[in-house]
Amino acid sequence: QVQLVQSGGGSVQAGGSLRLSCVASEYIYSTYCMGWFRQVGGKEREGVAADYPNRTPYVADSVKDRFTISRDNAKYTVYLQMSSLQPEDSGMYYCAADPSCGPMRQSDPRNVDYWGQGTQVTVSS
Repeated sequence: QVQLVQSGGGSVQAGGSLRLSCVASEYIYSTYCMGWFRQVGGKEREGVAADYPNRTPYVADSVKDRFTISRDNAKYTVYLQMSSLQPEDSGMYYCAADPSCGPMRQSDPRNVDYWGQGTQVTVSS
């Protein structure tokens, strides 16, 4: 059973913006840390952002001036708003859910409980 369904992404020119969405079941949305990983530039999957209910969201230092994570409680949806995108942001982006935000904060995807299907982001110069 698919637990996380992603949408959004696509192609944009440098300096542009994209928003990724991730819809979860009510249980996961309400009790899990939800966040985003990305795999860019041939590197390992890295944690980008994470949000746990009623706690301060986490956004990686490398993108914190450009990326924002948010939730829509009515839609059980987590968003990753990305602005001022650059070609080096190109790659696959994955929604993730885990009881802890640790995996996202530590860029450790190994034991994440749930994954979205991934979405490609392509930024052209």
